[in-house]
Amino acid sequence: MLRRRVRGNASASVAAALVAAIGAAGCFDAGDDPPQPPAATRGAPGSTVSGPLCDALPAGDDPGAPASLTDEPADVALTWIPVVTTFEAALRASRLDGELRSTDGVTILAPTDDAFTAAFSRQRLDQLLLSRRRQLRALLDAHIVDGAHSLAELLEAGHVTTRAGDTISVTRAGAMARLDDRAETVCADYAVANARIHVIDGVLGPSP
Repeated sequence: MLRRRVRGNASASVAAALVAAIGAAGCFDAGDDPPQPPAATRGAPGSTVSGPLCDALPAGDDPGAPASLTDEPADVALTWIPVVTTFEAALRASRLDGELRSTDGVTILAPTDDAFTAAFSRQRLDQLLLSRRRQLRALLDAHIVDGAHSLAELLEAGHVTTRAGDTISVTRAGAMARLDDRAETVCADYAVANARIHVIDGVLGPSP
């Protein structure tokens, strides 16, 4: 089973904050069953991802592989991408995960755990996750775009407007996309039930 974990150089302090934030958000009722790994299916439509980080992520028949997530809502799919645990925990801490579950058609630009570690001190990230929910929500909105857009569609458009109201330029960076010279896609085009998820290597939006 794929286990969610903080990867890379994320600290024990941040890990504790993630656990506390998830608990405070009330992720599961006591009687609920824990989430089960989605069943993998080979060659599911829209299951092709691309980018330099993809080779390090679940693939083929592994739980969390792109083909296994095509029928999952965005909030569930994010729990199976093991390099975005900070972003996924932040969604739950802000209670934005439930909103994403019920929204039909969004693009999620999900920073890696390493991107959060580079952008915030351990203390600042702990504060955001545990007590500064309004600022956390504003930060997350800077990574969500209405409409489920593939990488090719983002590049064709040349720009997107996030839910935070920021207009982000989208330019080609080899086979990937550069976002406002602040981040690049590193594993693009997770096609899930109600969204497109693009893993990116930087944090967008103003520093809260």
